[in-house]
Formats: sequence, C-alpha cells, structure tokens
Amino acid sequence: MTDTNATLDHTFTAPIGVDVKGDTWSCVELAGVTELLGTGRSVRVDAQVDDVLLENVGLMPTGSGGLMLSLNARLRKRLGKDVGDIVTVHLSRRRS
Repeated sequence: MTDTNATLDHTFTAPIGVDVKGDTWSCVELAGVTELLGTGRSVRVDAQVDDVLLENVGLMPTGSGGLMLSLNARLRKRLGKDVGDIVTVHLSRRRS
C-alpha cells in the first residue's frame, strides 16, 4: 500500500465516461490504481489531466472495484473535451 503523502508516478490514457448504475458519469476510470494505492476506497491525490494540474482532488469508488476521477463541466470546457474523448492522466502525489 502507498503511504499518505507519497510521491506517485502513474500515467495512463482513458476515455471520459464511466457507467454507474446505467448512467454515464463524466469521470475517468483510473486503470490499475487500486493496486497502486492499495485500496478501492476514496483517496485524495494530486493529478494532471492533459495540461491541467488538479491538486488535492478526490478519487471515488466506481462500485465495481475501481476508482474514478470526476471531470466537471468547467474542467471539460477548459480541456476542450467531453464524454467519449480521451484524456491523459498523471498521478503525482497521494494526499490521503
């Protein structure tokens, strides 16, 4: 398990859009992160999505054993992306 406030270096690409109980949420499912973080519970991290730095953001359980990062409308507009588009996510630090 990764310790709180530990440095991370995990990068992946994924589409925006996670199926949650039949609805598509504007989130990105984080590949392999439960193994990296040692938990499927909510965790706070520093991340970068494409060229936008996100500090101390929450990763939420997907309900199927994974974790996801929510991308709100303002952030998607800043990225110029929407549900179905691919983003690159880099996790740099675990906060909790």
